[in-house]
Amino acid sequence: MHELSLAENLLEIIEDAARADGFQRVRKVILEIGQLAVVEPEAMRFCFDAVVHGSIAEGAQLEIVAVPGSAWCAPCAATVPIAEIIAVCPRCGGYPLQPTGGKELKLRTLEVE
Repeated sequence: MHELSLAENLLEIIEDAARADGFQRVRKVILEIGQLAVVEPEAMRFCFDAVVHGSIAEGAQLEIVAVPGSAWCAPCAATVPIAEIIAVCPRCGGYPLQPTGGKELKLRTLEVE
């Protein structure tokens, strides 16, 4: 379960931001997770809750924003939606596709006190 190490890294980022900006408590964390990022949202929630225990983010709400997968298809000369990293073009059946979106794991916003 790599979500545990991702949650630990997220807490480090939050704590670094707290030191830099001087806030004392985190109320809400908004995290973008791409459909192609191979991160299970429910596992991430579970790990986040476990990791933040006793920290400035304890009790913070974790909001996850899903980012759909997309890829460039050269034969179509278009960006198309995809649900898996290895996929054929849903328009023309072309292969391979170059992923262009949905691989991100990004801290979007912190709501703090």
